Amino acid sequence: VQLVESGGGLVQPGGSLRLTCAASGFTLDDYAITWLRQGPGKEREAVSYIVLGDGSTDYADSVKGRFTVSRDNARNAVYLQMNSLKPEDTAVYYCAAKSMRPFGFISLGPIQYDYWGQGTQVTVSS
Repeated sequence: VQLVESGGGLVQPGGSLRLTCAASGFTLDDYAITWLRQGPGKEREAVSYIVLGDGSTDYADSVKGRFTVSRDNARNAVYLQMNSLKPEDTAVYYCAAKSMRPFGFISLGPIQYDYWGQGTQVTVSS
C-alpha cells in the first residue's frame, strides 16, 4: 500500500502547478484523499480533500478559488491543481488517505489518516 506524490517544483508567484497523488496496493473508491502542507516554521495544515465515493470536496479559505482537487479513475490518482500561487503557498505538500468505510468522517481539521505519502516540495519565489 503506497501513496506517491509528484509534481512539485519551483514556480514564480502567479504561476501554476499540478500535484499528483498516485495510489498503489488499494483502490481509492472507499477513501477520502486530503492534501496537507507544512511550510517552513509553520504547522501542518489540510488545504483540501475529496471523498472518492461521492466526489464531495472542501477547501481551506487560504486556497479557495485558487486550488482544485480532482480524481483520475484510470490512474487511481488524485490531483491538486494550484493556480495563482503565492509565496505563502511554499511548503511540502502531502497527500493522505482516510477510509470512509463503514462510517467514515472527514474534515479539514486534525484527524488520523490511514496512509501518507512522502511529500513533494513546492516553492513559490521570484
